[in-house]
Amino acid sequence: MALRFEPILAEGIAQVSYFLCDESAGCAAVIDPVPDADIYLQKARQYRVTITHVFETHIHADFMSGACELVSRCNGSAKIYVSVEGDATYNFAHEPVRAGDKFEFGQVKMMAKHTPGHTPEHLSYLLFESHKEDPWGIVTGDSLFVDSLGRPDLLGDEKTDELTQALYNTMREVFCKLGDEVIVYPCHAAGSACGPDIGDRMHTTIGYEKKHNPFMQIESFDEFKKAIQDSAPPVPTHYPKMKKLNAKGPETFGHTPPVRSLSVKEFEEEMKTPDTIIIDTRDMLAFGGGHIEGALNIGQRPILSVWAGWLIDTKAPILLVLPDGKDLDRVVTLLWRTGHTNFKGYLAGNMRSWQESGKPIIKLPQLSVHELSQNKEQYQPLDVRKQKEWKNGNIPNATHIFLGELSDKISTLNKNQKFAVYCASGYRASIAASFLQKNGFQNVNSIPGSFKAWKAADLPIENKR
Repeated sequence: MALRFEPILAEGIAQVSYFLCDESAGCAAVIDPVPDADIYLQKARQYRVTITHVFETHIHADFMSGACELVSRCNGSAKIYVSVEGDATYNFAHEPVRAGDKFEFGQVKMMAKHTPGHTPEHLSYLLFESHKEDPWGIVTGDSLFVDSLGRPDLLGDEKTDELTQALYNTMREVFCKLGDEVIVYPCHAAGSACGPDIGDRMHTTIGYEKKHNPFMQIESFDEFKKAIQDSAPPVPTHYPKMKKLNAKGPETFGHTPPVRSLSVKEFEEEMKTPDTIIIDTRDMLAFGGGHIEGALNIGQRPILSVWAGWLIDTKAPILLVLPDGKDLDRVVTLLWRTGHTNFKGYLAGNMRSWQESGKPIIKLPQLSVHELSQNKEQYQPLDVRKQKEWKNGNIPNATHIFLGELSDKISTLNKNQKFAVYCASGYRASIAASFLQKNGFQNVNSIPGSFKAWKAADLPIENKR
């Protein structure tokens, strides 16, 4: 029999939850779960333990909390434990946790530590062997990351300075005073927008972060304030909505949200519903060859969660076009993680049934980097990568609009221009090009391979460092 402490990475949203159990004691805890709760139940069965505690380090903004979903599936054995520091309130059944509260799971003990800054209520959990006084680890939620800290600006400008001060105090008075040997288990990995430039590793140590984390090396508050606020990436549009939803308590299903199969006729009828969004999850080349008018091409990679969050309202009715029917659960799960559950159905038989029914399709032209280079006078390159990517080099004479901000800045673009849309490899380019096409742009081209292909072809680059 053994102690288990296992990280579980939800790719795309780059979120890390933790499963903790002592097989000899028969009990288990889950920290910061995602809504697709089967993985935690499977681990409980594997180790023959019962999930009794579900902890939330704070009210999440970047993904839909799975705490309510998981507890609903535990048949009364588990309760949700949430921070009531910082006057946090919740509209679902919960057990309050305050700084200093302790919990034991066989040979491991957890103690709550108030670590505000990312949010006012934020808790971290120190991990101890039950018979020892010094912690061997700490679950830091969104407060301390590998090479980074949690951003303090998600509650609006009026709260940012206050939370920045709290984050600085947490960094100096809590994390910097822990032993160098303490292992840090953050709840986000590289790719999350909850902190600037989060490192690639899944865990770290206090000693390593003291030595290498740029924010932990800053002693002056004014310098810290400038560094953390200036480095924050753009705030994804779904974050404020997710925070409210998670404080209220998301709807529970007891399984993956149901999505019905629709005939071509039924699919067409659902398309008439106001604000309906068609998400086509096929590869960009398949989408470019022919798709339903108005569809967005968000391919079914894990990052689908994030771009659906950026571009699609969580309440919008959603219709799905899939590469294959067997992909349904995977796609629905990815959308569920960022709060999208208003599914009207998916197209039975996929695009083949639409084509064979004689329904209209439109194309999204795919332009190779060689064609763009040879006919550069005809096209306006549109770069939809992040600011950091843009600064490291771009296609000459390109216009830059980050994909997440395209909706807000679309009015700055001339619909009569011929656009050649690119990103790093083509995935985001196809999302952006389909978004422009959906909004009435007739002369849009997507570039497969995008900037990687441009560099591989040894074509000229601007701003190259």
